[in-house]
Amino acid sequence: MEQQLNRPTWSRQIEFTLAAIGCAVGLGNVWRFPYLCYRSGGGAFLVPYLLMLLVLGVPLLYMELTVGQYTRRGPVHALATVCPLLKGVGIASVAISFILCIYYNVVITWALYYLFSSFQAPLPWQNCNNTWNTPNCTNHATNSSLSSTASQEFFKYKMLEQTSGVDEAGVVRWELFLILLLAWVLIYFCIFKGVKSTGKVVYFTALFPYVILIALLINNAQLPGALDGISFFIVPKWDKLLSVEVWVNAAAQIFNSIGIGYGSLMAMSSYNSFNNNVLKDTLTISIINSATSILAGFVIFSAFGYMSHLQGIPISDLAVDGPGLVFIVYPQAFANMPVSQLWAVMFFCMLLCLGLDSEFAMVEVMVTSLMDEFYHHLITFFKRKELFVLAICGAACLLGIPCVMQVGVYVFQLMDHYTAIVSILFLAFFEVIAICWSYGVNRLSDNLEEMTGKRPNIFFRLCWLIVAPVLVTVILIFSIIQFKPARYEDYVFPPWAQGVGWVIAMGSIIWIPLGAVHTLWVLPGSFMQKLKLSVTPYALNEKPKMPYYERGGGETHPGIAVISSDIQLPEKPPIQTNL
Repeated sequence: MEQQLNRPTWSRQIEFTLAAIGCAVGLGNVWRFPYLCYRSGGGAFLVPYLLMLLVLGVPLLYMELTVGQYTRRGPVHALATVCPLLKGVGIASVAISFILCIYYNVVITWALYYLFSSFQAPLPWQNCNNTWNTPNCTNHATNSSLSSTASQEFFKYKMLEQTSGVDEAGVVRWELFLILLLAWVLIYFCIFKGVKSTGKVVYFTALFPYVILIALLINNAQLPGALDGISFFIVPKWDKLLSVEVWVNAAAQIFNSIGIGYGSLMAMSSYNSFNNNVLKDTLTISIINSATSILAGFVIFSAFGYMSHLQGIPISDLAVDGPGLVFIVYPQAFANMPVSQLWAVMFFCMLLCLGLDSEFAMVEVMVTSLMDEFYHHLITFFKRKELFVLAICGAACLLGIPCVMQVGVYVFQLMDHYTAIVSILFLAFFEVIAICWSYGVNRLSDNLEEMTGKRPNIFFRLCWLIVAPVLVTVILIFSIIQFKPARYEDYVFPPWAQGVGWVIAMGSIIWIPLGAVHTLWVLPGSFMQKLKLSVTPYALNEKPKMPYYERGGGETHPGIAVISSDIQLPEKPPIQTNL
């Protein structure tokens, strides 16, 4: 079996664009953005949101895609190349993606569970005449904290069989475990051939959610009370803009939504052809991502307006954050719609697609990075790349078991809080320092010119040099000051569980100082010489700085990843753009 000498590229450039849109557009667009919008001043929130998109989201996405495409490596090697001292940032982004893919797939499991339950008439969360319901169950939402809706009880007592707290582990929910297994099987068959298989699947998973979102919007807009919900969503409350928290929320939402710092987009862009137009992809991904969030806001709030009309309670009492919005509040809305089963099936299919293509990206980061680093060892041990991908999916599936136990929802909340809120901001901060300041805006501009023939304009150079580093620093400091311990609804986690949360957070952050120490250890010379070398690009590389076509093809190099071990791909000339 011969090793491929040339890194494979996407079959067509549209496949990269769709995969990147699928990666950026995830469940957060449906459950996080509408809630933030409602809580942060309705339509007024769009001002800080769009401003942060312009000065933070677009420039940093442009930066990540450029580095990935130029170095032709996943985040570990790419960051070790541009700033050896901060190579740990690349390892940390792989670690965070792996932690994320473990618990993110639990949401896909829940979506599948609801999808299978949607083929019943009446829907199982439609009324209180079920074995799992409590005497406090009501068919309508009320302001009373004592009663709970049929939809809440289905989520809590039927699907999760939730315990009273994290101290009480309960047993494995076998139904959920088998569905988790099914979810991993689905993911494996979508990515086992690397970009060649993922590229085909994203035609469906990236585009299908839009068909459903538009269908849901057309249906919801005709329901009584829908316009009240939409006006609640978009009518600006300008006084909220005076709060710093609103601006920080807007920036954090841009970060989490586009996926800055997770390494997924950098890994995907490393399979681009060398002369691909990076700016076009950057604008397409960021604009479609934000447009999806706004479209989802209209869909969710038109349904809230309808429920408010039916039940006579204010919309502000209905809106919740996180999984509760898509698994409790929204299912309650279509339980009352005509042809409720059809809308339920469509909605959970949409959630499944939104979750799957984000999950592909997280697993792909792990695969790409390990293949870049340990290609010979892995192929010697596993014989085929497909078996290695199977091993990673299997390991993540086993690590996800605590999330499908009766205590699972608490484990999920703990992992989410300390990964998506704590770790990612540290990672983004050090990534921006490594690329914008250590590697430098001039080098980044030279790389872009070498690839596309054009240097970035003054706006991008200013954002990279001043605006993005300053904003990321402000967000990080503010997040540390405002930090609140993890909680689930009214349940506050005990101190030992918070400690476990910090261990999860450190699982990714710890690689940054470890990487710095290792770099200083392996570089030659006195301490000052080591320090100077550690911020010099390519200091850890044995090869000098060469153009891509000299770097890439002519000799065997163990750091080149393989997508499939049994298919020889034709070598692509460097000027081919595959558009």
